[in-house]
Amino acid sequence: MTAHPSEAATIADRLRAARRARFVGRRGELELFRAALDSDSPPFAVLYLYGPGGIGKSALLDQFQEISLSYRRRVIALDARNLDPSPAAFLDALGGELPSEPAVLLLDTYEVLAPLDVWLRGEFLPSLPSDVTVVIAGRNPPSPEWLADPGWQDLLRVVSLRNLAPEDTRTFLAAAGVAAARHDVALQLTHGHPLSLALMTEVLRAEHLADSDLALAPNIVAALLHRFVDAVPSLLHRSAVEVCSLAQYTTEALLRDVLPGDDVPDLFTWLRAVSFVEEGPWGVFPHDAARDALDADLRWRDENRYVELHDKVREHVLRTIAATTGRTQLRHVHALAYLHRRNRAVSGFWDWATFGQAYTDELSPSDHAAIIAMTEQHQGPEQADYVRFWLEHQPSAFIVFRAGEPGPIGFACRLELHGMDPAERDADPGTRAMWRYVVQTAPPLPGETVYAARFLIDAIHNQEPSMSQNLISVRHTQELLRATSPAWDLIGAYADGERWAPLFDYLDFHRATAAEYDVGGAHYSVFAHDWRRKNISDWLDMMGRREVGEDITPPTAPVPEVALSQPDFEHAVRDALKHFRDPARLARNPLATSRLTRGAAHPVAELQRQITAAAESLGEDPRSEKLYRVINRTYLHPAVTQEKAAEVLGLPFSTYRRHLTRGVERIAADLWHRELYG
Repeated sequence: MTAHPSEAATIADRLRAARRARFVGRRGELELFRAALDSDSPPFAVLYLYGPGGIGKSALLDQFQEISLSYRRRVIALDARNLDPSPAAFLDALGGELPSEPAVLLLDTYEVLAPLDVWLRGEFLPSLPSDVTVVIAGRNPPSPEWLADPGWQDLLRVVSLRNLAPEDTRTFLAAAGVAAARHDVALQLTHGHPLSLALMTEVLRAEHLADSDLALAPNIVAALLHRFVDAVPSLLHRSAVEVCSLAQYTTEALLRDVLPGDDVPDLFTWLRAVSFVEEGPWGVFPHDAARDALDADLRWRDENRYVELHDKVREHVLRTIAATTGRTQLRHVHALAYLHRRNRAVSGFWDWATFGQAYTDELSPSDHAAIIAMTEQHQGPEQADYVRFWLEHQPSAFIVFRAGEPGPIGFACRLELHGMDPAERDADPGTRAMWRYVVQTAPPLPGETVYAARFLIDAIHNQEPSMSQNLISVRHTQELLRATSPAWDLIGAYADGERWAPLFDYLDFHRATAAEYDVGGAHYSVFAHDWRRKNISDWLDMMGRREVGEDITPPTAPVPEVALSQPDFEHAVRDALKHFRDPARLARNPLATSRLTRGAAHPVAELQRQITAAAESLGEDPRSEKLYRVINRTYLHPAVTQEKAAEVLGLPFSTYRRHLTRGVERIAADLWHRELYG
């Protein structure tokens, strides 16, 4: 199609005017194009624009056409969707002749012309007059042959089109009549993707979406997917794209673990060339709008398949975490945390827009002043005094967060309460209250650890979602995954407990009100988890189910364990043996709420198991096997009377009684050792 500035007003003119009015952003690209038209010696002969479907390539070409007409340049605009990919058809679309005057040639949907790429690059474009400016727009970057040619290296300018900046997105929404109060929701849903914005405009004007996402608008999702994946070669290729939408980064190794067959190398090569997929240092990943649309569509279309792929991705990430250490491991823990982003119940507690853009680092002396200053600013001078105290007494408990600049953007402190000097522990109301709660509820056994998160502050956002919140979540998870003999894990750093309670319900940390404390007029909530009651492996399994939407059951605080003296403990053992086969009586035995049954779903059954194990250990030693036989026939599988038990065992009653007393003493001693040391 050829346009001339002298054309009479038509509906097409009105359409162009409306598009101009709604067009926002792309200032850099527009300035680059104007500079080429202004110059007698343009900096390029071909401007090559690429980006995924819906990113606004065609809209930008429309603006280029308007600019060209204002410069009184002849414009030749071709959309390859309307052409057969042959030289003859292409030349026929031009009217059979090359431009012979200053002109602008706009080629849209260039990916359709892939069969002509060699001819266009090698013959047609070089034959154009030097005063013709060419703009190519397509989904894919230029082929390697463009970049390898020394001539085209100087005459080709390549621009990757990205989503609109937040300020441009807000301008677009305002012009479309979307209320300012909805702009943050729109940014979250669309990430500034132009087609997503256009499709969502009517919904945003008419519907309340503050607690929603694209999954609630399947027609919009379908329209987006048509732009993103309208030509997937096979179902296996579609699966590769879906895996890519779930994982933070996709590698060939991940695809090999998740998808069947021997075609994974070819699949990964194909995935790297998909228009909406980008490459990063750790693998490939889709544009945000494409990721959201693919995720929402798969979950809406086939939730079982969604859960299956999600679980396989998660299993791969967990295996990778187990096989790595240090910063490499931390990067893979980031990938594990990223799998929570689509859970609407908790996703708002992280800042996903900055996820992975900062890193944790060890504390250095030069950081002290900065973290004290941010504490004073956000939480007051009294809290800052306790930061100073722990910097002096347990500096290794601190980590800092950095993002490019050398100074910290935030910090956290996770203190070791086990083995801490009592005077130090009691000097801080936070550590004093948390330790008292631990001791009164379920004290640690020797060798078990108790950690308490005492501080978490972001320099700008304090305790709002931020890069610091992202990082502490990931670092804390890494600490849990490599912990040995963990007992208590307490989070006592948050001043707004009601706000953060849903997140800790999700993480299975119960509200430990008895451990809470006040500093500087602020009340600090405490959330706790006893890893002896639900261990790391079981917790990871639970997290995997919750990631994909399993109902969240708020955790209940554990019942304080009974701490018996040794004489009372031995008396309770005797009573438990006497009523070994009476569950109702055993449920009232203090051993059923002691450390022996810690973490058991069925304390009575666990108590019976512990007693049986202690008794059977007697039978494993030939020297005490006779004691086991007496215990067995008296309590575990009893005879009608003790006299009958002695008769069955062929023992004089006095010998039987002596063995029985000795057997009970040995069982009590065994269980007491387990009570003390696990």
